[in-house]
Amino acid sequence: MQWRFIDVTSTDPTFNLALEQYVFDCLPRDKNYFLLWQNKNAVIIGRHQNTLAEINAPYIKEQGIRVVRRLSGGGAVYHDMGNLNFTFIQDSQTGIALDLGLFCQPVASAIRSLGADAQVNGRNDITLDGKKFSGNAQYVKEGRVMHHGTLLFDSNMQTASDALRPDPEKIKAKGVASVRSHITNLQPYLPGVTLADFKAKLLEKLFEGRPMEHYILTDADLAAIEKLQKERYATWDWNYGVSPPCDIRRKKRVEGCGTVEVQLSVKDGKIRGAAFFGDFFSARDPRELAQRLIGLRPVREDLEKALEIVDISQYFANLSKDAFLAILEN
Repeated sequence: MQWRFIDVTSTDPTFNLALEQYVFDCLPRDKNYFLLWQNKNAVIIGRHQNTLAEINAPYIKEQGIRVVRRLSGGGAVYHDMGNLNFTFIQDSQTGIALDLGLFCQPVASAIRSLGADAQVNGRNDITLDGKKFSGNAQYVKEGRVMHHGTLLFDSNMQTASDALRPDPEKIKAKGVASVRSHITNLQPYLPGVTLADFKAKLLEKLFEGRPMEHYILTDADLAAIEKLQKERYATWDWNYGVSPPCDIRRKKRVEGCGTVEVQLSVKDGKIRGAAFFGDFFSARDPRELAQRLIGLRPVREDLEKALEIVDISQYFANLSKDAFLAILEN
């Protein structure tokens, strides 16, 4: 079957994941599709993961890193402009069974032909010297398979590490946790090769001897993708709200107030239970305050609005509203 190549120019993760789904769901199935794409700084969460348990939320906010959930399972990954993503979309050759090696092996082979000894290891990794530079995942529906993977070429490893470093003492979560691996970039193994060179050579090697045509997205395609982007991939409900339940614990000692510990139970991205503990003094029962938090998203925007007319110092002596919100956030 003939392949169509889509060279994605967008670097917006919400658009690019919507694009993947649109190609999977809507473009004709009499063709196979291959996409190469990049995202500006983003953490991409696996379909069955608890977002809050996978990210370093304060760091993510400080750095302006986007957080977007994908359709496929697997673990959370960091994307930046030093990372190249690839996607294969075709009818499944194995029914509903996942076969990651079917797609990982050709990619590894193409990279070996460029001079780096890439190997497929484990269930979904491509490695160099035992270090992972490509993580892969699949989504299968109605006999169709989407296989996508990362290719760390010249990615910022420190940012990746910091963004994906949640505090296990603060969040107890259900859901599929990521497995942290030793990672590496490809560039040191391909001296003199730029990312643009690598992209062109990878495409050439993957489709050597196979018919492949370029597909340009139409105005109708773009309109449908943007609609999906707006309704799913750019929403809190999708990126955070579909997470499995989790318990969030925040604790801080504040001069003049004492120790304040907050415990939140979060389900479907909203607070379902709240409790406060500590050695603080209060004029009013903090359980009243806890009730105000029920049903809110655990984000500053919602919390600040709900507490707009509340005198926090009545519940925690000598604690300001800003200081209280900072405890909830961190």
